[in-house]
Amino acid sequence: MFLLSVSVFGSDGTKIDEANLDMPAQTAANSSELPEGTVLWRLGQHDGSTHEFAAASSSNAKKIFSIASSGVKTTALQSIPSGLDGVNNPELKITYQLDKIPANGVLFRVGIIDAYKSVPQMSVFSNQQLSGIIQIAGVSGTDSKYSFRKTYELYIPKEQLQTGTNELKLRTTHSIYASDSEDKYTWWTWDDLSLESLNSPIKEPIHGSYALTGTMVNNKQFYFDEGAVTHLPYIMKWLGIAYSGNIMRTSCASDVGRSCSNMEDYYKELKDYNMQSVALYLYTGDIKLKADGSLPDDAVKKLTDYFEQYGTYFQYYEVDNEPGLFNRSKAVNLAVAQWLNTKGKEMAPHVQTVAPGWAYWPSYDEDSCGHQNATVRECGDPDGWERDPEQRMELEKVTDLTNGHSYGSSYIFSNGGSFTENLKTFGGATNGLSKKMLTTEFGTSDSHVDDYQYGATERTAAVFDRIMRGHIGYADMFVQHAAFFKNFSLFKYGFNLEEHDPAKTEIYYTKEKEDSRVSIMRRLSLAYATHGAPLTYQITNKTALADKLVYVRAVDTSTLEPLAGSGATSNKVLVNFVNFEETAQTVTVNVTMPKKTVYEGERFGNGDTYEAARSYVTGKKATPVLTFTETLAPGEAVQYILEPSSEMKASAPQGFKATAVKGLSVALNWLEAPGGSYEVLRADGSGSELKVVASKVQDTHYTDPNLNEGTLYSYAVRVTGAKLMSSTVQITATGLVPLDRTDWKVSSNVNTTASDPFSAIDGDRRTRWDTGVHQVPGEYYQIDLGKTHSIEAIDLDSTLSAYDYPRGYEVYVSNDANNWTLITSGKGNKEITTIHFPEVRTQYVRIVQTGSGGNYWSIQEMQIYSRE
Repeated sequence: MFLLSVSVFGSDGTKIDEANLDMPAQTAANSSELPEGTVLWRLGQHDGSTHEFAAASSSNAKKIFSIASSGVKTTALQSIPSGLDGVNNPELKITYQLDKIPANGVLFRVGIIDAYKSVPQMSVFSNQQLSGIIQIAGVSGTDSKYSFRKTYELYIPKEQLQTGTNELKLRTTHSIYASDSEDKYTWWTWDDLSLESLNSPIKEPIHGSYALTGTMVNNKQFYFDEGAVTHLPYIMKWLGIAYSGNIMRTSCASDVGRSCSNMEDYYKELKDYNMQSVALYLYTGDIKLKADGSLPDDAVKKLTDYFEQYGTYFQYYEVDNEPGLFNRSKAVNLAVAQWLNTKGKEMAPHVQTVAPGWAYWPSYDEDSCGHQNATVRECGDPDGWERDPEQRMELEKVTDLTNGHSYGSSYIFSNGGSFTENLKTFGGATNGLSKKMLTTEFGTSDSHVDDYQYGATERTAAVFDRIMRGHIGYADMFVQHAAFFKNFSLFKYGFNLEEHDPAKTEIYYTKEKEDSRVSIMRRLSLAYATHGAPLTYQITNKTALADKLVYVRAVDTSTLEPLAGSGATSNKVLVNFVNFEETAQTVTVNVTMPKKTVYEGERFGNGDTYEAARSYVTGKKATPVLTFTETLAPGEAVQYILEPSSEMKASAPQGFKATAVKGLSVALNWLEAPGGSYEVLRADGSGSELKVVASKVQDTHYTDPNLNEGTLYSYAVRVTGAKLMSSTVQITATGLVPLDRTDWKVSSNVNTTASDPFSAIDGDRRTRWDTGVHQVPGEYYQIDLGKTHSIEAIDLDSTLSAYDYPRGYEVYVSNDANNWTLITSGKGNKEITTIHFPEVRTQYVRIVQTGSGGNYWSIQEMQIYSRE
């Protein structure tokens, strides 16, 4: 037992009462991720009740509670509010004494009994410095019959403590987008509060709860191809999720041709950036089980092949996707789970199974779910099984993690909400859900807006902010729907990633003059989902930032355990600055780096494109202290990704390409490599020596102007000062450039119903136009350029159908689509047929196939060239 002396103060700070009481000394039982700690003080008993405290609106509830020693009497607790609310009781200050500063910092715990569904935020300040903002999940305001209780934990570093009197301030905080109207919906009640001195260094600066997040990067909504692979690292770094064990969804589909074409390269990129993944591969819509209820041989083979090829790369496998919505069978889902738990875990013991991505779809009605056949009208088999918690529990019993998709505010819907439905499944929650939750889809569509009652001025931004904060409050892992996806996107979409420069990736704004999903996801990822051992830091302008919502997080990722299966690790130091204020704030911080050396790396801040948001920093000399000064715009998040210069692995730029552009110039593009700038080298002809023609190029593109027509040029690029060069590319300066195809209209005289002529100009080589029959003379493909152009060449690309080239061709032009003039003829070539002809001005072009052959005539991509 030890004695606690408690002084109680009025709202004006005047002491009005004092009490002494006994409290048992104890060592707190912590979760497996946290070191043990010695309780410094505890307010209330962890018994699921607020009976020790005063009602939050009671006149007995005081705003200041002072702990002079170490313990609390029950009668003294009656001056502590049972929680906080944004109108009547928005703040509680707890003062306490420290004879010495705990060497490993302290851990603040608060057990939440109930909270409003708005995802109220508890800002926690230690001696007027922001320690963190706890995102609180609650079901009050819903019709849920089940409660959600959870103990949230917050690490407070020793640098925010002092000998003598310390102040811990708890404050309600509404959303950065909301007005004071939200204050009356910002409330919670608590079970107990405690502060523990940590007995050993903490492995993770836990911020309320441990959270992992990510997205899905694929091309044309389905394809994990070369374009997805090249964009993947750019997206992960820009979002602030790379290097610290966060999670991406890899749902290449077994029923979509070429969906998994570059899957191994994709997984290798995830490994290189120390990222986990949740896989989904098997299409379950056409599976017919064997008589014993097991999967048929073809389904087993698909899963077996996938696990053999990629099982060492991914950490989780999702049983199915929205089985009710897409009319899937419960029995098939159970059979998939059975295979995963037996054969799957024999092949990849580290892989954990994830329940289906529940959409909680009800029984069938006319507008409810798709993928119906001609005779059966069901939302799953049996109909509506996904909405039934008892039937869902059959899958929950045979999977390691639960799931649940949510969009907009759906997660708190009384029926069909991922949060509320999981409470039904598990019968409530006494300390978070009884099973870890991996949400494989969350987000907002362009039509979602925040509830009017919260008074947000940016309602499309506010609703995305709220749903992500909600998942921080109740889920463990959560994946935003997709980086490039119509109506749900983080980034601008509608093009082929294989033809796109990832450095030109641009933020998608749901609504003009509102914040973007990217900005919100970066802010919350940098605050809650950056992992590693905490680094010591000192804010040097404390007075300017007193009681400000400016958060600093600095971690060493080299301390993270290797990822299961892939063994991925990281050596990066991540230093994050997050401004939750509605005004600009400047922060100056001294961070003690892991080594006394020179660091370099990348900085990501505001910017509408990747190359605008990213800059490369060098020469950051740590003593081992390194000083950072950042002026953060309202809501801005900045991240430094650093490593010792001496440990930087030299690498040559990859993906080097050369393209002719207007004015006898060549545009060069490459993927980024570690370094502050680049050198471009050129040689005239194939045998000449490469010489530097441009130095200190900051971007990953360069245009070489004023070349000599007809001359063959060779190019390479390297990081400034490095020896390793990219591959060499050759191009002849012709002055010809591809025409913009935006306004083109295309047609054919064959197979236009089964094969859309537009597929030959959609920028996607996976699609094609074809004749649908063996080649015969007279078949044509026609282009309306929209207006007259001077043209000189045509490319017909059939690379993916190499033998579908035209056996012969004639090219006609016209300015009225009625009177045609033949300008050239010839024979086609395997894969790519390039047709040159004297310059001609025209609006219409008709390519007539003149040969005969046993193959279709196919065009994957068609381009026309001009000097314009």
